[in-house]
Amino acid sequence: MSDAAIRVEDVSYSYGDIEAVKGISFEVAAGEILGFLGPNGAGKSTTIKILTGQLAPKSGKAQVLGADVTADDPAIQAQIGVCFEEKNLYDSMSAQENLRFFASLFGLKDIDTAGLLARVGLADRAKDRVSKYSKGMRQRLMMARTLVNTPRVLFLDEPTDGLDPVSSQAIRELIRQEADRGAAVLLTTHDMFEADDLSDRVAFLNEGKLYALDTPENLKLAHGRRSVKVRIREDGEITERSISLTESGAGDELKEAVGAAGLMTIHTEEASLENIFIEMTGRGLAG
Repeated sequence: MSDAAIRVEDVSYSYGDIEAVKGISFEVAAGEILGFLGPNGAGKSTTIKILTGQLAPKSGKAQVLGADVTADDPAIQAQIGVCFEEKNLYDSMSAQENLRFFASLFGLKDIDTAGLLARVGLADRAKDRVSKYSKGMRQRLMMARTLVNTPRVLFLDEPTDGLDPVSSQAIRELIRQEADRGAAVLLTTHDMFEADDLSDRVAFLNEGKLYALDTPENLKLAHGRRSVKVRIREDGEITERSISLTESGAGDELKEAVGAAGLMTIHTEEASLENIFIEMTGRGLAG
C-alpha cells in the first residue's frame, strides 16, 4: 500500500515480562477506516499509544505520514487527531472554550467552533459548562475537539463505548465523514457491529497477535455458510428451514419459499465477525 498514512512493520511492545504486542504488521491508507477488533487487553490501546508517540516500540518500525513515530515531529503531530476513552476535557470551561483552548495548542486562532459543535449536535449547548454535560455529550465534544486541526490521521480508541444509540450513531456518522474527507482512521473497538458497520477492513487482535486482516465481507464469505434461512407461517404454525446455496436445486427451492403465502422472513446465514473471531482465537470480543 504505497499511499499508506499509517505503516506498522513487525512491531512489539512489552510491559515488563508481559508482551502486549507481538510482532504485528499492517497499513492504513488515506481515506480508509481500519477497525481493530479485539477484547480488552488484546493490545489495541498499546498499539495506538505507540503510533501517537506515547510509547516507543521495543522492536519493529512504525510510521505516520512517512515519519517514524519515535521522532516526535511537531509537523506530523499537528496533522494527527486522537480520541481516547479517558475524557481530558476542562469541566469549568464551556464547549466553545474547550475547543478554542485545544486549537491554541496547534497555533490555531480562527476555528469554526460553531460549525464543529453543529457537526456533533451540540450547537445549542455551546456556551454551557462541560460539567453539565452527559457522558454522551462529553464524548461528542471529544470528537469535535479531535477535529479542530482538520487531521489527516485519526486515532480513535473505543469512541462509542458505553454510549446511548443516538450518541453512538452521531459519532459513527462523523467518522464516515472524516474518512470521506480523506483522513486515515484507525478505530479500536470490541464492538462487532461497529467494526462491521464502519470499517473498510478489520484486524483481529488477541493477546498481542494479529489473527486476520481483511474486509468484513471477505472474512464472512470465507468463514460463513452459503445458505439462507426462511421462516414461514402455515396453518398457525411457524416453520423455519435452511436452504443451502451450494446444493443442486437450490434456486427452485428458494423460489418456492419466496412465493409461499405465509413467508415471514428470509435472510442469509453469513457468519458474524464475532463468530469468526471466536473461531480463530477461541475467545469472545467482549471483556
